[in-house]
Amino acid sequence: MTEQPSPGAESARSPWLILAVLCTSVFIIVVDGSIVNVALPTLVRELGASTSDLQWIVDAYILVFAGLLMATGSIGDRYGRKGVLLIGLVVFGITSVFAAQADTPGQLIFWRAAMGIGGALIFPATLALLVNVFQEPKRRATAISIWAATSGLAVALGPVTGGLLLRHYAWGSVFLVNVPVVIVAFMLVSAIVPTSRDTTLHRFDPLGVLLSIAGITTLVWAVIEGPVHGWVSWDSLIAFALAAVLLGVYVWWQFHNEHPMLDLRVFRNLRFSAGSLAVLVAFFALFGFVFMVTQYFQFVRGYDTLEAGVRTVPFALFSGMAAPSSARLAHRFGTKPVVVIGLLAMAAGFAWTATLEADTTYWSVVAQMFLMGGGLGLVNAPSTESIMGSLPPEKAGVGSAVNDTARELGGTLGVAIVGALFASVYSSRLGELLTGSAVPAEAIAVAQESVGAGAEVARIAGDTAGPQAGAFVRDSVDTAFIDGFRAGSWVAAGVVAVGALAAWFWLPSRAAPAYVTATDPASSLAIGD
Repeated sequence: MTEQPSPGAESARSPWLILAVLCTSVFIIVVDGSIVNVALPTLVRELGASTSDLQWIVDAYILVFAGLLMATGSIGDRYGRKGVLLIGLVVFGITSVFAAQADTPGQLIFWRAAMGIGGALIFPATLALLVNVFQEPKRRATAISIWAATSGLAVALGPVTGGLLLRHYAWGSVFLVNVPVVIVAFMLVSAIVPTSRDTTLHRFDPLGVLLSIAGITTLVWAVIEGPVHGWVSWDSLIAFALAAVLLGVYVWWQFHNEHPMLDLRVFRNLRFSAGSLAVLVAFFALFGFVFMVTQYFQFVRGYDTLEAGVRTVPFALFSGMAAPSSARLAHRFGTKPVVVIGLLAMAAGFAWTATLEADTTYWSVVAQMFLMGGGLGLVNAPSTESIMGSLPPEKAGVGSAVNDTARELGGTLGVAIVGALFASVYSSRLGELLTGSAVPAEAIAVAQESVGAGAEVARIAGDTAGPQAGAFVRDSVDTAFIDGFRAGSWVAAGVVAVGALAAWFWLPSRAAPAYVTATDPASSLAIGD
């Protein structure tokens, strides 16, 4: 059974107030994931960071965060989710301070990785605690939709907040801003949030924890480094093979352990497995698109970091507006049609962005964001509720970790695959456009490295060879960028469309009443109807 607060405490604590506190905790984690991106050009100037340094300033956090989610979710189930959440807030706050004081790129990379530990402790605990507070299905679905809307809003507010801070303060402010929010969240969690844990488990699974950390971390590293080393290079092939072996041993151990970290039989429940797949493909497309559109706004349209951040806000607003409605729609019509329509709307939005031009009006982009953001709002909350509703409340920590891991792995794959395709098309097309021109081969090679480098080559060409030469290179860079953007958009649209097809065939509309637990082998596994 799950620990519950006393009746007096229950009456004194509004569940919606508890939800607000939990959303505050998850908000700062999601904001931090996007706020650092706008500071990257500043870090080049202030710390002398190389392109590789910038990649790892972003990826060190993702690597540790994603690699630890399953382990921290399991630890929360066994030892208490409130305690894990509080520890995570302390770790996140302290490491944010040290990150802000870093003097070298290496120091910042180290502290970003350490911040990932705090994030991994916080994120699954918030959703697990939420599920234990809201156990009635309809109220739980509404609470999850608010949690999902908060997460979506935070994604867009990260760049805006970062742009505002960098306009007035030093780069360290993008990390120090976490500290007051963490302090407030720690105090409120301590005072208001009830604890819960899984009392059906009596043994810790250290081997399962180590295997999950090693396997997921290796897989995420292979995905991150795939575009760098090449997807079929020996480095990538060895990393993917090692990840497969580690995760294979993890699966074997979970089936043969009396007290497994994760009862893998739950994946036989199609609401759980299909819901996880829907989350993965949605965030694959989302993160891949965000990777491209932020460069579009800054390098093609010429907006500064704050202006670019502000122009991404409609996406989060549409997602946040759709998320609460998704709970009501799923309750009335079932999860399947809502998730499928959401994925199809996202696919239509991404396909529409494949028509983007360098001078496309911003309002056309807003309309595209309406489809993508609104679609994400329809997908995220019902899919998450399908995952969490497939498990009894005492298993909420690991269920939350599976949801969060699907999200992070999908996002990492999206940036890696969509980003690699975009970079490949951009480089190839730019070479075609500039080869045979007066632009030196060395300058062409530099411009092919990134859109930012291409913009700098265009500026130098304008200064040295005249405005016409600069305009020629600038137009070539824009054309190559748009071609790469279109290729990435079509991939995102295709992946989401396949996800919609899978959800239509596999995702049950409504939950069956049965639960499965590791301590009840005779339990039936809910398949849904």
